[in-house]
Amino acid sequence: MLQVNGAFMKFSSILCGALGCAAGIAILFTAGSFSARVRAAPVSGEAVYQEYCAACHDHPGPRIPQRSALQNLSAARILRTLDIGVMMTVAYGLQRSQREAVAKYLGKPIDDSSPPASAFCSNRQFAWTGNSTPGWSGWSPSSSNTRFQSLEQASLSIAQVRNLKLKWAFGFSGDITAYAAPTVHSGVLFVGSAGGVVHAMDAKTGCLYWTFQADGPVRAATLIAKNGAGHSIMFPDQIGWFYSLDAFTGRLLWKRRIDPHEATRLTGSAVVQDGVAFVPAASWEETRSGNPKYPCCTFRGSVTALHVSDGSLLWKTYMIDPPKKTGVSRQGTAQFGPSGAGVWSAPTLDPKRGLLYVATGDNYSIPTTKTSDAVLALDQKTGKIAWRQQVTSGDFHNTGPCNEDDAKCGPDYDFGASAILVRLGGRDLLLAGQKSGIVYALDPDAQGKILWQERVGTGGITGGVQWGMASDEQNVYAAVSDIVALPDQSDTGGAPVGGANFDPVKGGGLTALRLTDGVKMWFAPSYPCLPPRPGCSPAQSAAITAIPGAVFSGALDGHIRAFSTADGLLLWDFDTVKEYAAVNGITARGGSLDGAGPVVVDGMLYVNSGYPRFGGTIGNVLLAFGAND
Repeated sequence: MLQVNGAFMKFSSILCGALGCAAGIAILFTAGSFSARVRAAPVSGEAVYQEYCAACHDHPGPRIPQRSALQNLSAARILRTLDIGVMMTVAYGLQRSQREAVAKYLGKPIDDSSPPASAFCSNRQFAWTGNSTPGWSGWSPSSSNTRFQSLEQASLSIAQVRNLKLKWAFGFSGDITAYAAPTVHSGVLFVGSAGGVVHAMDAKTGCLYWTFQADGPVRAATLIAKNGAGHSIMFPDQIGWFYSLDAFTGRLLWKRRIDPHEATRLTGSAVVQDGVAFVPAASWEETRSGNPKYPCCTFRGSVTALHVSDGSLLWKTYMIDPPKKTGVSRQGTAQFGPSGAGVWSAPTLDPKRGLLYVATGDNYSIPTTKTSDAVLALDQKTGKIAWRQQVTSGDFHNTGPCNEDDAKCGPDYDFGASAILVRLGGRDLLLAGQKSGIVYALDPDAQGKILWQERVGTGGITGGVQWGMASDEQNVYAAVSDIVALPDQSDTGGAPVGGANFDPVKGGGLTALRLTDGVKMWFAPSYPCLPPRPGCSPAQSAAITAIPGAVFSGALDGHIRAFSTADGLLLWDFDTVKEYAAVNGITARGGSLDGAGPVVVDGMLYVNSGYPRFGGTIGNVLLAFGAND
C-alpha cells in the first residue's frame, strides 16, 4: 500500500430500441475502440461522433433521434444524458474527455438548467448562530456512521411517523435520477444532483437560496465544516473533483482533483475531523474492461486527507500497491494488476483511537490483494494503515472476462456500505454489511478481529447489503437488495436504464440483529410489486435510517416505509411513484429508491426518488414529509 505524506453493468452494445430510449434525448454509441489513458492531444468531438454515434444517429430508427434533433439541445444536456441519463449504460465505456467532446460538438453552448426566478426565496440570505451545529451533515448525523438520529434532533415521535404527509416536492430539471442525500443545518437544506447542481434551499418550503454548478454529477451528500469564522459546504463529484463552497453564498472557495486516473468516481461522502477532510475514491474502471481493447486495470482505491482551509494535501493512502503489467489478453491487449479496492462509502471516524475506518470493494484484476473486500483502519494524522480485516479473499471482478466466463472471477462482494462504530457497554463494536448478505461485528481493539457474523440475505453482485445499515443502542438494522432479474434480461448484458423486468416477489427484507451477539431479533419481509410493472422490485438496496422506535427503508418499488424497531411491524408507507407539481415550477416524477437513504431532522423526513442505474424506475424528485400540526 503506497502512502504519500506531506505535501453489474458492462460496456454494452445494446441498441437504443432495446434500451427504450426517450426520443429527443437519446445518444447512441456503437462498439469501438478507445484508449485507457487520458489522451495527450485534444479529443475531436467530430471524430468521436463518427466512430461511436454516426452509425445510428445518421440513420435513425423510431426511437433514435437524428443528428439534427441532437443539435437543438444544449451541450450540457447531452453530457448529462451520457453521464447519468438514459444512455449511461452505453456511455460508461467512454472516457470523460470523449463524452465532453462529442457533447460540445453536437450541442449548443447555452445553459438550460438555471431555475426560474420564482423558485428562489424572497429573502435569499440566511445566517447561523456561532455555536449552532448541523442537524444532519454528510452520510450520517454522527461521525460514527450509525445513521441514527436522536429524538432531540429528529423531533419526530412514533405517533407522528404514522401520520407523515408530503409537505413539498423539488424537481431536478433535466435529470432522470435523484441520488444525493440532503444535509440540513439550522433550517437550510443542501443537496446535489445528477446534473451537477448543488442547491441551498429552505428546509421547510423548498425555495432556493443559491445554486452552484459542479463539473460532474454530484451523488454524495454534502458536508458542512467550520472554516475559520464561517462554514464550508464540501462535496465530491463523479468525475474526480472535490469542492469547497462558502455555505452562505455558494461561492467556490477551492476545488481539487482527488486522483489523476481518468476513471475516478467519487461516490462516498467525505468526513471532517480537526480541520481535515477525508475523501474516499472509487472508479468506473471495472466497466471499462468490457471493451477487449481496454488495458485492464490500473485504478487504485484511496483516501485523501485535505486541509479544510485551502484544500492542500495532508496525506494520501492507496489501498493497494502500484499495478504492473501481468501479460496480454487473447486480443493482445496489455493487462495490469493489482487494481481496484475502491472506497465507495464514507469513512468512519474514531477520535478515541485516532483512527479512520474504511470499507473496500473487490479487485478489478489479478493478482488479488489482502486489502480488497476488507475493513481497514488508518491513522488519522499520517494515513498509515494500522490494521486490516479481509472477509473475502481472491475476489476480482470486471465486465470483460467475467462476463465471458464468470467462473474465472470472484463473487464481486464489495463493501458498498460504510462501517458503523457503536458503543456497547464498556466496549466498542465495528459493524460492516457486505454484498455477500453477511453482517460482521469487528473488535477495533483487536486488529479488527471478527466477534460475530450473521447472514441477512442471499447476496450477489447486486445483492446483500448495498449502501448502508443503521444502528441504535440495541440492534443493527440491515436491509438487503437480493434483486432478481428475470431470464429475458440475460442477453442484454445487464438491465437497461429504467424499466427492467424484475421478479416482482423475490428480493428485499429488513433484519434486526442484536448487537451483543448478532442474534436475529426480528425479520420484516419485503412487499411484492402489485401489480408487477417494469422497473419494480421488492429489493431494498437503499441505505436505511433509524430514529428512536422506527427504522425507515426505501425499495426499488418506489415505496418509503417505516418499521417498528421493537418488532418490525409496518408503521407507515408512502408510494413515491407519481407526478408532482414541484415548488421550483416543474413537473417532477418519483421512481425507484436506491443509493442514499432518507434524512430525518427537525420534524421532517427527506428522501430522493428516482434511480434507474440497475434497471429501476426513473425519477427526479426530492420529497419532504412532515407530520400534520
